Parts: sequence; structure tokens; C-alpha cells
Amino acid sequence: METEITARSVSVDILVHFDLEGTLDYQPSNELESRERARVREYVQSVLRKRSYLDFLLGEFSSISLEEMKPQLKNILRLGLYDMLFMDSTPEYAAINETVEIAKLSLGSKSGDLVNAILRNLQRDINNLPKPAFKDRTKLVATTFSHPEWMVRRWSERLGEREAFQLMQANNSRPVHYVRVNNLRTKTENFKLRMEKSGIPFEESDWLPGYFKVDSVQPFIQKGWLDKGFCQVQDIAAGFAPIILDPKPGEVIYDLCAAPGTKTIMISDLMHGEGTVFAVDISSERLELLASSALNYNAENIKIRRSDARDISLKITDGVLLDAPCSGTGVLSKRADLRWRRTEKDLEDLIQLQEELLEEAANMVKKGGRLVYSTCSLESEENMDQINKFLEKYDNFELEDLSDYLPVEVLTEDGKAYQTWPHKQRCDGHFGVRLNRVI
Repeated sequence: METEITARSVSVDILVHFDLEGTLDYQPSNELESRERARVREYVQSVLRKRSYLDFLLGEFSSISLEEMKPQLKNILRLGLYDMLFMDSTPEYAAINETVEIAKLSLGSKSGDLVNAILRNLQRDINNLPKPAFKDRTKLVATTFSHPEWMVRRWSERLGEREAFQLMQANNSRPVHYVRVNNLRTKTENFKLRMEKSGIPFEESDWLPGYFKVDSVQPFIQKGWLDKGFCQVQDIAAGFAPIILDPKPGEVIYDLCAAPGTKTIMISDLMHGEGTVFAVDISSERLELLASSALNYNAENIKIRRSDARDISLKITDGVLLDAPCSGTGVLSKRADLRWRRTEKDLEDLIQLQEELLEEAANMVKKGGRLVYSTCSLESEENMDQINKFLEKYDNFELEDLSDYLPVEVLTEDGKAYQTWPHKQRCDGHFGVRLNRVI
């Protein structure tokens, strides 16, 4: 029997807040134990990955339209239906009973009866569920794969429908997780021994040293290895930007738009803690997270500056990383909420912001220095198109060949850029280039 505060009930509250405010706030899960907090994140992200499809099915089996439902009722039903269809560990009867109980506790007995009726009707046809059959092809695909129509149009036109389907299927899959060993606290071989002794399955990457693909990050949280700074959770493609920046011990490096700081920590690690990394970000709240991480990871050479990177005054330096604000279309498996938050207008605004940041970052690089531009986007306007525009204006920068830094399967533009795709490389979608200042 559900009590008032459970992973399911908290998940519903978070989903309701997202519907009303457009932001995810996991704070209500803080009073749960770590395993239950992990379940909350799993529920929330999973429902958001399947939201359009779940809504279609609910519309087919409910006598009340979704537009008429209160957000609380709608999300109770979404979660219950997700439990029934996609959680193998939850028997159908349990999913229904527990969902009904949440509805009764939060909305009253009549709502509980309504939830029970809808889910029981659906259960009777669970082996023969209706499929979306809209005449509008874009709407049909968007509903089937639970992506906004503007993304479906863009990717179908650019990639072709078949590959767009593969990409969206990858976005709807449970994400692959990587951990990176922090050499400022431990060594890779020692960390491997820790995992082996703890019985944690892992697969060592042959792309970058110190990266391990793991089934779940929960064991690392529960053992306190993140808090102790032994490792950090970071997708392997997110590590490419610091690698091609190639920061050296003793250098001065700027990390613009740095928070929450996983790349900043990696840069410090690559520098063996020697030299200085200036971490610049506009968000004081996120910089607090970065400062806390720097302590945990023994990254003592990080200095924090709160500022808009377009306004800050810094001397020219050896290397600059601009991990630019972007649409995030490469990380929709881990950040399913982004697909519902982003609009085409957002994309236009981000492209303008990236251009301004890139020009400011270029002015911080000394002759012989380098600038790395990276995103977690799949959109060409944010990636190579942005770089080509930059190079038309600035003839004192040249693209570096990345063949000596990264595996050939992620390289594009004749080795002058990298781009990963969730459906091709089974990691997040990231783009990056290194621009060397030659004049």
C-alpha cells in the first residue's frame, strides 16, 4: 500500500511542476533514501521520454479528454500507464492499485475510481493496444516517438526518415552511463580494483583512458566515491572537448560557461593540478556546485569567476574552452525534459548567443594558443555552420586536425571536427572543434 511520500507520489509532484512551470525540480525527493531518489529520476525521465505516446493511449481509453484533466490527474495516469507497459518489475495489478491509491490520497475517491476505470479498460486490451494513425505524417511520427513536431521535421528532412527514427528510438532508450577516474584523488588501476572487489560490472573504454561504461551510477553514489572525488559521472563524448584542448601543467586555461564543472574538473586533472583554470559562469547557484566539486575532487588550481563571458575582462591566455549554451538535442536520453522545453525560436536565440560568445572567446586567446568550441547539440546551425561563419570573419584562426586526439569513428570534416550520435555510437551527441590562433 502506498503511503503519502513515495517514489511514485514524489514523481507525480515533479511532473506536475514541470507541466506548470517548465522546469524540473527534484528537491521534493531529498527526504527519500538514495535508492528511492534514483527511482524518482528514473520515473520522471522515463515518463517524459514516452509522454506523447502515453497521452495518445490515455486519450483512447478515457472518457475525459486530456485537456479537461487537471495536471495532477494527468500525471498520475501517465505514471501508472508507464508502470504497466514498461516496468517489467511491476506486475500490472500492482501498478494499477498503487496508482489508484495515489489518486485517492491526492485527489479524492472519485478520482481514484476514474483512474481505476481507465487503467482497467486499458489492461483488458493491453495485448492489442491501438496505434497512432494520424493523416499528418509529422504528427504521427511525433506521437509514436514522443518528440515535438519541429524536431521530427528537422531530423526527417536532414537525416531521412529512417535514420531520424533510429535517433528518436535511441533518445527513448535508457541512457548509457560512464564514470571517469579522477587522477587527482586516485589512479585508474586502483579504481578498477575497487570496482572489481565491489562486484560492479564495468567495461573499460578504448576511446579515452580512465573511462568506464557502467550499468548504473547508483553503486558509485552509495559507496560515496563521487563525494570522495574518486570518479565523476561524465559521458565519454563530453570528455572530448578537454582532450582536444590538451591543457598542460603550468598553463592558464579559461573554461567559459563552465558550471556545473565536470569539464573544469577534467581540465584540472589533465593539468595534474598545476597551473590555473579560471571557471567562468553567469549562474551563482551552479558555480556553488562547481566550487563544492573542486574541493571534493582536489582540484585546487580552479579559480571561480561569476560573470557573463561576453562581459568579463581577462588577459589573453594559452587555451580557452567554450562549451557553449545549446539546444541540448544530443542529450535527450538523459535530459528528456529538454525536448518539451525547447522551441525553434529558442534555437534561433541560442545561435545568436553562441556567435557572440565565440567572438569574445577568440579575443582571449594569445598567438600560438587554442580555442575549443563544443556543444551537446546535433544541429548543424549550432555546430559546423557556426564555425564556418566564425572562420569567414577571423583569418587568424585555423582548424586543428583531431586525428591524434580522438578515435576515427567520431571524426568528421576530414578530421577537423568531432560529432557523436546517440544512435550510432551509443553515447551522448556532442560536437567540437579546436581553433588554433596562428596570427
